[in-house]
Amino acid sequence: MEWIRTHTCGELRNTDSGGDTILMGWVHRVRDQGGILFIDLRDRFGMTQVLVEPDGPVSFEEARELKREYVAAVRGTVRTRPGEMANQNLPTGEIEVVARELRILNKCETPPFVVEDVTDASEDVRLQYRFIDLRRPVMQKRIGLRHSAMQSAREYLSSKSFLEIETPLLVRNSPEGARDFLVPSRAAGGRFYSLPQSPQIYKQILMVSGCDRYFQIAKCLRDEDLRADRQPEFTQIDIELSFTTEKQIFSIMEGLMNAIWKGTVDREIETPFPVLPYNEAMERYGSDKPDTRFHLELDDVGEMAGRSEFRAFRSVIDGGGTVRAITVPGGAAFSRKEIDSLEGTAKTYGAAGLAWTRIKKGKLDGGVGRFFDYDDFVRAADANEGDLVVLVAADWKVALTALGQVRLVLGKRLDLIDPDQLNFLWVNRFPLFEWDVDGKRWEPAHHMFTMPYSESIPLLESDPSKVHAQLYDTVLNGVEIASGSIRCHNPEIQRRIMAVVGIEGEEADRRFGFLLKALSYGAPPHGGIAFGLDRLIALLAGVDSIREVIPFPKTTSGLSLMDGSPSNIDPLLLKELGLKIIED
Repeated sequence: MEWIRTHTCGELRNTDSGGDTILMGWVHRVRDQGGILFIDLRDRFGMTQVLVEPDGPVSFEEARELKREYVAAVRGTVRTRPGEMANQNLPTGEIEVVARELRILNKCETPPFVVEDVTDASEDVRLQYRFIDLRRPVMQKRIGLRHSAMQSAREYLSSKSFLEIETPLLVRNSPEGARDFLVPSRAAGGRFYSLPQSPQIYKQILMVSGCDRYFQIAKCLRDEDLRADRQPEFTQIDIELSFTTEKQIFSIMEGLMNAIWKGTVDREIETPFPVLPYNEAMERYGSDKPDTRFHLELDDVGEMAGRSEFRAFRSVIDGGGTVRAITVPGGAAFSRKEIDSLEGTAKTYGAAGLAWTRIKKGKLDGGVGRFFDYDDFVRAADANEGDLVVLVAADWKVALTALGQVRLVLGKRLDLIDPDQLNFLWVNRFPLFEWDVDGKRWEPAHHMFTMPYSESIPLLESDPSKVHAQLYDTVLNGVEIASGSIRCHNPEIQRRIMAVVGIEGEEADRRFGFLLKALSYGAPPHGGIAFGLDRLIALLAGVDSIREVIPFPKTTSGLSLMDGSPSNIDPLLLKELGLKIIED
């Protein structure tokens, strides 16, 4: 008789009792319960208990050949379990399958770790044996979550008249902030393609082409240093639309987020999202991606510090810097060791140190308190009895960034963050340029294909530091999940922007000639955004690292432990490509 699977291992219920079934899957475990053998058979849909009865058609000797992770097929009869034997923690827990026939479809060597949700295997071992790691139910769930998110995005964007359009993977090299991966061309010796860091230029050309609304679940590749939320190849939901505004994009994308959350975890999210200009986000939270689930905000105490007797603060103020503070409710109880730990965080992010004092018994107790007037200090820091005040003096960005990181540490330490809360927001009005101190030149703060606000355009040549652009990020619980902008559709303004960062004349034509030419042929006003799919899924799954939600990720050093890439290349192939390896 032919063996064709009739049910999955997560499908059978009480209503199937008395019927026949053929199950196929992996042996999760075999249990000998005093003369009765129980086999837990697993696939991605669930698990079913199979019973081998004494003196039944399947012998114990045959059943005992099964080991963990063997692939097996069972033909049998579905039977309702006695009430006290039902497993309420398992969807199939009210039934079992009484085996009539059993087949081993494939054997398995002893696996390096047990296929369970919780494992003590190291990440390197898990990545080396990813084909086993992905069998764990929690990993199967994350793959399903990823699928549901992509399907929800496709369905929603299609309902809004977006077209899913593929863009090339072999493109021209162009600067986008990180190094490109290069692909040598065999046919055009000595020339190279680049792998795209994003479909940015192509999606703009699609708008010039009249496609009006585009999206793509796009692979992007960047040759950069890695960490938990970075991979050399990653996926983004890439979106562009014509004849649009920042406000319209916000509305459509809020709908997309709601569709994804509803389609994956059945949760409605609150819209519209709050909007914070970049400067306000930095001033209040010390971050351009603030976690607004708690209200510990920064205070500007520069005016008070300038009146104080503390020379270190006054010299920073005189040099054009700033002094910022965080008041920690009840923080006067912090030990010196805890305060030193906060200082370590501030120093990691560029601060020279972290000044502090306590509000204790109507006095400024310890640290730098002796340099300040009590009433003046507590008024400026909005501090109360029992509070701790920590302060950073530095230039504007360093002071805010360092204290913003201290704020995040305090939020966790004081248990101020509700992990179930979803705080989405938009951060907009970013500076278009930032000054590269080492290179002594202006660089794009995000990317240079962005339209400045109209009032900023006259400042492009005279004062680039004051040019703000129609750039925006979507932030969720302190994580940047998307970035976008209204694009520069005017070729003359685009050339002026390029000139600020040192790309002009023939060099501009050489690098971006095809884009500039396209813009000169009736480009509509347009804008877009790209959501980091891997980060979205990590947030939905409640994990910190995107490696946990990418089926085949690389390590932090860019290695694929499962297939051994990157690998050495055969010398004959190198010769054919006209390449030679130069030893360092």
